[in-house]
Amino acid sequence: MALFDLPLDKLRAYRSAAAEPDGFDPFWAQTLAETRGHDLDAVFTRVPTGLTTLETYDVTYSGFGGHRVKGWLVLPAGSTEPLPLLVEFVGYGGGRGHAHSHLLWASAGFAHFVMDTRGQGSGWSSGDTPDPVGSAPSSPGFLTRGIEDPREFYYRRVFTDAVRAVEAARSHPLADGTRTAVTGISQGGGITLAVAGLVPDLVAVAPDVPFLCDFPRAATLTDKNPYREIGRYLAVHRDRRARAFETLSYFDGVHFAARATAPALFSTALEDDVCPPSTVFAAYNAYAGSSKQIEVYDFNGHDGGGPFQQVSQLKWFAERLGAASADGSSATTQA
Repeated sequence: MALFDLPLDKLRAYRSAAAEPDGFDPFWAQTLAETRGHDLDAVFTRVPTGLTTLETYDVTYSGFGGHRVKGWLVLPAGSTEPLPLLVEFVGYGGGRGHAHSHLLWASAGFAHFVMDTRGQGSGWSSGDTPDPVGSAPSSPGFLTRGIEDPREFYYRRVFTDAVRAVEAARSHPLADGTRTAVTGISQGGGITLAVAGLVPDLVAVAPDVPFLCDFPRAATLTDKNPYREIGRYLAVHRDRRARAFETLSYFDGVHFAARATAPALFSTALEDDVCPPSTVFAAYNAYAGSSKQIEVYDFNGHDGGGPFQQVSQLKWFAERLGAASADGSSATTQA
């Protein structure tokens, strides 16, 4: 697709007009307090994968509402001391996949935790976590489930699961919780931004082509899924526009970005019509962390930087978290 969004100079100056709800902070403080009333009860079970250089653990912990959420923890084989921790969230429709599917970050010396996404995992990778909470009528997909009430909205549960994923990963003795980063692509990038705004002591944040940002612009700029789910819903429920966007405002990556404190490495692609670059820059320009940078891929779509972005991330994470060998010794110093 040809370039369709704002020119790059205007993207770098773009600010979202999305209004932040007055009750944003109390809403999330109450949500997390209610969830922490349930025992985290993180359980790590070693699973055989046939891989000799990595060790993988099947993880179960209590997320939103005490619901049990799955994940993988992947470690370099033979690790004996705590490693820098990288928590990853997956893209829309996907789940945690198979135990042998996650090779990169543990191979680079990190403790790598992958959160399963409740109710997803039947699109492009498998999942193992149900969402036991139903919803009022919604458009197919997840973006309008509970959209008339922020307390019932689907992503309240997912974002809360993600905060608890960080807590679960940090509870493992081979994860160094003082060196924790979060990352993800698309939906995973949007969840990354939410966690960046809700967990104050992260060391690094890396959202790639993030979804769930600048809802008012995204819902009217692109006709691609998943954002199009909002339009289809409102085409039927014509009288519920204000209520829907009020709910979405509690989950907008722009508002979480404004509360983040850790250094960040973003990516965007100028031909991305799934997560348009202006919506990514809306979050990037609002990001309040101690430092930030964004990689821009001029001629790519929602694939973003792909392996090129991973090259940038490998260096960037090592500089901020320190890479570690199997015996736990640091290969680089923290920047």
